[in-house]
Amino acid sequence: MYNTFFETIKADDGKVFNISFHQERYERVLKYFGISDIKKLQKFIKPPKSGLFRCRLVYEISKDSHTLNVTYHEYKKREISSLKLVYCDDISYRFKSTCRDRLSELYALRDECDDILIVKNSLITDTSIANIAFFDSIRWVTPASPLLKGTTREKLLREGKIFEENIHVDDLERFSKVALMNAMIDFDIITKNAKDFCAR
Repeated sequence: MYNTFFETIKADDGKVFNISFHQERYERVLKYFGISDIKKLQKFIKPPKSGLFRCRLVYEISKDSHTLNVTYHEYKKREISSLKLVYCDDISYRFKSTCRDRLSELYALRDECDDILIVKNSLITDTSIANIAFFDSIRWVTPASPLLKGTTREKLLREGKIFEENIHVDDLERFSKVALMNAMIDFDIITKNAKDFCAR
């Protein structure tokens, strides 16, 4: 199994966002692989004091005492206004691994769309870089079985701002709005409605 993982952490003018959620996910990975050497991520993150940055924190779990490597990248949002539905029943991305080969293969199938929306076993999951949520005129719902449980998604679930639900492909017709979620874009509502946003 590939044993290098990472966290993408937002830093704006030196302020680090949602670090406790990143810490939780990092610890879940270590626990799964039986690693007891847990570090405090906050101690390793020293972002620039000015500007919006994506902090990429990489760690390897091949041995009990692991190292953390942090790099900082100026962030420019990628504009996404269309998604291509891509079907793949065998994809698995439970942990945020640096091995994203399968995701890259699916992303290459996007045709003229900006990104993909992956369908696994007839259920909506994620885009290649974000969790997704849909508005049903009453509340925002997010797939109950995403490929990866993102930190922003987890935060919004705990705050009661979004709700989990199994979302089938045919369900897209009943949603009026769509939003993408990840550590860098937070909860980004797309101006197009769900039917136009998700290309079939």
